[in-house]
Amino acid sequence: MTKVLLIEDDSVLRENIAELLELSDFEVLTAPNGKLGLKSININIPDIIVCDIMMPEVDGFEVLNEVCKNSKTKHIPFIFLSAKTEHQDVRKGMNLGADDYITKPFTEDELLSAIKSRLAKASILRDKRQNNVNNYSEKDELINLNDLKNFFDDYGDEFTFNKGDIIYREGDHSNFIYLITKGAVKCHKLDTKGKELATSLYKEDDLFGYTSFTHNLPHKETATAIKKTKLVGFSILQLSEILKNNNKLAIALIDHLTDDLSHFKDQLLEMAYSSVNKKTANTILQFAEKINRRPNDPIKISRNDLASVAGIATETFIRTLTNFKNQGLIKSEGRNIVVLDVEGLKQIK
Repeated sequence: MTKVLLIEDDSVLRENIAELLELSDFEVLTAPNGKLGLKSININIPDIIVCDIMMPEVDGFEVLNEVCKNSKTKHIPFIFLSAKTEHQDVRKGMNLGADDYITKPFTEDELLSAIKSRLAKASILRDKRQNNVNNYSEKDELINLNDLKNFFDDYGDEFTFNKGDIIYREGDHSNFIYLITKGAVKCHKLDTKGKELATSLYKEDDLFGYTSFTHNLPHKETATAIKKTKLVGFSILQLSEILKNNNKLAIALIDHLTDDLSHFKDQLLEMAYSSVNKKTANTILQFAEKINRRPNDPIKISRNDLASVAGIATETFIRTLTNFKNQGLIKSEGRNIVVLDVEGLKQIK
């Protein structure tokens, strides 16, 4: 039975619409506001969402924004239901990604027609995405990582995150592997004292998010956008099928994992044995490479993040930054760091 989530703060209208949909053979879930609606979505993913706009706690625009950011709910048809008829509200809702917009008052036929047509369109698009993947895997051989990245661009799902948005949390199942097309991402964990420790950084054209290339396993860390970021995601289960038919690509991914492991070993050795100055200099250079297009662009990231990657206390890191400023290696622009002498930082012992 098709599952409809109805989010509406008017209790009488909510009950009337729910009864109408149930009589039309839909399973209906209801929520009186956006906050509870989002909670319901996370517990029991619906086939379509019908949502009011002006609601307490979380409004309809915010609900749509959260639905579109989540890889599990991105393709759920979304219909706005509102008394607001101003053109700018219609345009805002559609620009955010809504599939339809129904204004109150409405007839039963208008509502049912909108729901049925959007469900049909969603089914067609879902079949088309699956057929595209199957056709590509049958006809074209993927050999290397560049082929895989192009494949992601052609057939993956697109996601946009603002600075500070969480892409996935530690413990979430890794449904997607991601390619960064714009922006940068930091992965981090919490230690036993609740302190956040940055574990890795990813820039444009990097792949991330894989606990496994073939199994849906929980993430071991949390991923956060450190500036406005656009991603292309591809299902791990679908990628597993692709790898079965592309042996050269499987070998390329194994090599990629080996390089990642070597990098993390080098990072651990540096954190254990390098001097404070060396750790600080290398961390600044690493962030400059990962986040910025040019090394002398400002590094817009917190001192805590920089210190956690370097593996030293924040206070010690800040003191070392002061020494680097005095030596003319870096400068500050507000809370941002600008690299003045790349070669000088590389020579730090």
